[in-house]
Amino acid sequence: MKIFFLFTFSTFLLSAFEQATASAHYDKILTHSRIRARDQGPNVCALQQVMGTKKKYFSTCRNWYQGAICGKKATVLYECCPGYMKMDGTRGCPAVAPIDHVYGTLGIVGATSTQQYSDISKLREEIEGRGSFTFFAPSNEAWEQLNSEIHRNLVDNVNIELYNALHHHMVNKRMLTKDLKNGMTLVSMYNDQKLLINHYPNGVVTVNCARIIHGNQIATNGVVHVIDRVLTAVGNTIQDFIEVEDDLSSLRAAAITSDVLDILGRPGHYTLFAPTNEAFERLPRGVLERIMGDKVASEALVKFHILNTLQCSEAITGGAVYETLEGNTVEVGCDGESLTVNGVKMVKRKDIVTSNGVIHLIDEVLIPDSAKQVIELGGAQQTTFTDLVAQLGLASSLRPEGQYTLLAPLNGAFSDDTLRMDQRLLKTILQNHIIKVKVGLNELYNGQELETIGGKLLRVFVYRTAVCIENSCMVRGSKEGRNGFIHIFRQIINPAEKTLHEMLRNDKRFSVFLSLVKAADLDDVLSRPGEWTLFVPTNDAFKGLTDDDKDILIRDKNALRNILLYHLTQGVFIGSGFEPGVTNILKTIQGGKLYLKTVNDTLLVNELKSRESDLMATNGVIHVIDKLLYPADLPVGNDQLLTILKKLIKYIQIKFVRDSTFKEIPLTFYSPEIKYTRITAGGSDNEEKLKKLLEEAGTEYTKVTKVIEGEPQIIEREIKKVHLEEAPVRRVQPTRRTQGGAARRRTRLAYS
Repeated sequence: MKIFFLFTFSTFLLSAFEQATASAHYDKILTHSRIRARDQGPNVCALQQVMGTKKKYFSTCRNWYQGAICGKKATVLYECCPGYMKMDGTRGCPAVAPIDHVYGTLGIVGATSTQQYSDISKLREEIEGRGSFTFFAPSNEAWEQLNSEIHRNLVDNVNIELYNALHHHMVNKRMLTKDLKNGMTLVSMYNDQKLLINHYPNGVVTVNCARIIHGNQIATNGVVHVIDRVLTAVGNTIQDFIEVEDDLSSLRAAAITSDVLDILGRPGHYTLFAPTNEAFERLPRGVLERIMGDKVASEALVKFHILNTLQCSEAITGGAVYETLEGNTVEVGCDGESLTVNGVKMVKRKDIVTSNGVIHLIDEVLIPDSAKQVIELGGAQQTTFTDLVAQLGLASSLRPEGQYTLLAPLNGAFSDDTLRMDQRLLKTILQNHIIKVKVGLNELYNGQELETIGGKLLRVFVYRTAVCIENSCMVRGSKEGRNGFIHIFRQIINPAEKTLHEMLRNDKRFSVFLSLVKAADLDDVLSRPGEWTLFVPTNDAFKGLTDDDKDILIRDKNALRNILLYHLTQGVFIGSGFEPGVTNILKTIQGGKLYLKTVNDTLLVNELKSRESDLMATNGVIHVIDKLLYPADLPVGNDQLLTILKKLIKYIQIKFVRDSTFKEIPLTFYSPEIKYTRITAGGSDNEEKLKKLLEEAGTEYTKVTKVIEGEPQIIEREIKKVHLEEAPVRRVQPTRRTQGGAARRRTRLAYS
């Protein structure tokens, strides 16, 4: 019981500590400022002031070490921390600031304009008297920046307007910054008007988006926080503001069409980046009409302008990414006094505070990917592809109601020779980059085939750190639009047209290698369907090989097969699919290992450079090399063969073990043809008869399907294991017994 109590109590303390910490960002940043200024004496805080302005901040580590705020250089200032003061002849700020009533404290913190207005509006007596108040006091600069007409109206009617305005800055209880929690709503002393509190992780605390620039100045009857602007009343919701603001009529229409306007009338803490009518007028007419005529797209458009968090401009001291109601993100930052969205200065008016959030007016419409047509998703690095698709008439075939996937090569993939091609051929190439269906990155899998609008089938290859289609691999930047996906590729995709064997036969560089392949009876392997990676030595690799040498190689077919099959591995491995600089180990058909890696976009095979890589075939891929490969751990036992290999291979030391022989490599590693042989056995000695039949069938069969009622079985032989597995069959009526035996069973022997 004691253990349970201790656990519960410690959990409670930890939870309470975490909650206190989460709401005390201001105090945490202030503590860091004291630490940075510890060399200046006791109770000194280090601040950053944006050059050319009077704006000062207790800074985050990021801003401090960057020496900048909102992209502008900031100088370091050292001032007494809140609540402390200097003494003549001593370092730092060793003295505690005098504690006075709220009215007197306004003078201590330098808010003399607010103090003066409190005096002339008859508020002084109240804030000198008994009570516990929080006064959010505008600085002298805040009063100077107030709209002149509003300022004049306040001063002209001090007993009512000014008095009420000052009461709007007060709360009837003491609230320190640690008590001002993010999302809190306080009730002011004027007409129960709302004060919206936001307490941000960077230490900024705002009241109706006015920043506290000097906090926690304790008074005998409360606390004073100096803020950087004069507060105005908050009454309407974001929806109310949109409905009456003439300059937002286009946004209002879009919000009504998409049924989003009602959301902005609900309680919450929203940020709306509201495009003005002028911003909508800048959109191409066809784009705006298409989006407004598509409810899904218009909903995505409007929601992309809304954050589910309240972001006041004064809280933004650097770039940060926020999720929108649409689901994607925007980057909100600042450049001096200006707010930026996705790096662009577009905010015309900021911090229009409402009861459920804040509005920033912008002069550009933000269009999310989800509201764009797939052809509009191309970025600056894919303009060559998207321009060609438009110029060659393919863009018109991408219907808004269709579903497509664009495989867009980077601009650099298009050489001058490619761009000078006959337009019909170029159009065919581009058609190979448009898939008939919408396929996202997470829907691609190894071995998948995708059909293009030109009727070609493209193969997908998935590796540990890469996804490739035919010879080209993706780079980051996939996007989903209204009618499809776009994926970015390093190179132009070249669909395979010929088999490995046909490619060797049509290229004179490989004539010697091909002749050896034929002599070893391996040309059938390279002709049939499959998935192979073949490392092909050019004729240069066989320099010095005489006809007699070649005859010796051909006579020892087992040795020749071992050498050639060391160049072949199962599976399609694209050079650009390998993680750069990392060694990849592939097992060859011969049984040895190949060591592959890419360095500076060059494929290395056993440290030998590939002259040309990623030549795609319908049944695999070719990587061209100029040396014959040989497994370093495979000994040679024949003097003649050793002499020949030493002529051809000089980059490794070949082992010699007299009379050693090469292992036999049967051609069962590939499927020349699928054959089925039906074997029927009956009687009580079924299994013995089956074993005998299997022996007679020969070693080319490796899998047996045994169709019986019951569980699959394994039948072992001395030569090999044969897997007996169930096959789906139509259930038959109970079998009749034959004379002297059990019910007859049928077993089908199938090659696999």
